[in-house]
Amino acid sequence: MTLRIILTTKLVTNNMNVLITGGAGFIGKALANYLAEQQHHVRVIDDLSAGEKVGLDSRVDFTRGDVRDIPKLWGLLRGVDCVYHLAARVSVPESILYPVEYNAVNVGGTVALMTAMRDAGVRRVILASSGAAYGEQPHQPVSEKAEMRPTSPYAVSKLAAEYYVQAIGALWKIESVVLRIFNAYGPHQQLPPSHAPVIPRFLKQALSGGSLVVFGNGKQSRDFVYIDDVVRALERAATIQNIDGACINIASGNDTTMTQLIDEIEALIGTRVHRLYNEEEASGVSHLGADISLAAKLLDWSPRVSLREGLGKILKLDPRFQIQRAATH
Repeated sequence: MTLRIILTTKLVTNNMNVLITGGAGFIGKALANYLAEQQHHVRVIDDLSAGEKVGLDSRVDFTRGDVRDIPKLWGLLRGVDCVYHLAARVSVPESILYPVEYNAVNVGGTVALMTAMRDAGVRRVILASSGAAYGEQPHQPVSEKAEMRPTSPYAVSKLAAEYYVQAIGALWKIESVVLRIFNAYGPHQQLPPSHAPVIPRFLKQALSGGSLVVFGNGKQSRDFVYIDDVVRALERAATIQNIDGACINIASGNDTTMTQLIDEIEALIGTRVHRLYNEEEASGVSHLGADISLAAKLLDWSPRVSLREGLGKILKLDPRFQIQRAATH
């Protein structure tokens, strides 16, 4: 899609009324709490299928519900200035097993939200998309101009959601900004029994004395971006004016191999860990690093937290890993 209006750096500085879909998830909760601390008025809708209400700031107005429930959305959208659309199913392996569910939530939920926004007269949406939408790319780092090559139902659903917010937005005069967020991590990230994100999974395995299970040969690389940096980018996407139609990478700008990630964890916890290499997962992408120059240009944003600093913050701030760490010393 084409950027319809090009950059100015004017900021909205007054308090906003915002709705965050998926606001009880990892990124959504961090965003909701930050915006509440900044005296914005925050509403959240989440079905709690993956997130949890615990840890949400008491100033956040929480509603349990499905993002596809248009009548419920009508009430929540009343008086809202901006919507952050984060509600989604987010596991690549799970999406291979349940593509119908991923399409229903990630695509159907996006269309339902845009329809409700049109009805309620809300004129700005920030979509949290994913670097996974790029798929396997021949050139690294990946810029927003790359040809999209999604390799999983999850990636396809996120790309379809991008097209919907931009196409519907243009037709219905709803401003849209898409942030392709790469591998976000930080304290309190969900750790489900299966298909857990790699950083909390590696930390749990390392601190409990278990083997770190690597899918593939360890040379696969990802771009890990700390949660506070993601939240700053999301805030700016709503407060900088005249970037309607933009699609922007949000990442650290540095790709890290799985072997390098394990090395960093070993350096932080002060002990060697056993590495167990398994067959690479289906629809896995070998390398995925981001060109973040457009984020610097359009959002005046750049990441502040290095991977080592971010891992250290998790060990300091996340009680799950503090307890395990104490047990290993």
